[in-house]
Amino acid sequence: MTQNKINLALQVLPQAEGKNSYDLVDTAIAEIEKSGLKYKVCPFETVIEGNYDEVMALVKRVHEVLEKNGTQKLMTYIKIQTVFQEDVTINDKMHKYE
Repeated sequence: MTQNKINLALQVLPQAEGKNSYDLVDTAIAEIEKSGLKYKVCPFETVIEGNYDEVMALVKRVHEVLEKNGTQKLMTYIKIQTVFQEDVTINDKMHKYE
């Protein structure tokens, strides 16, 4: 697998009895921020930029931190954009809107 940057859109829908789902989503976003990867929080998902291996490792860590914080059920939706010959950046898609 190439080491070029990809974009991964991550949406997590955690459920835990007695816990607010938005608070759990905030926990996931904090783990993403801690990663040091470039990311952009959007209303329905968070877009993360990095190489494939580091982004997929981050998805695993998000799952682990959500479980550790009481998530009992989790739906995860992922979209990946890859261009094998070059980097894919968040800015490619967002520059005209910022």
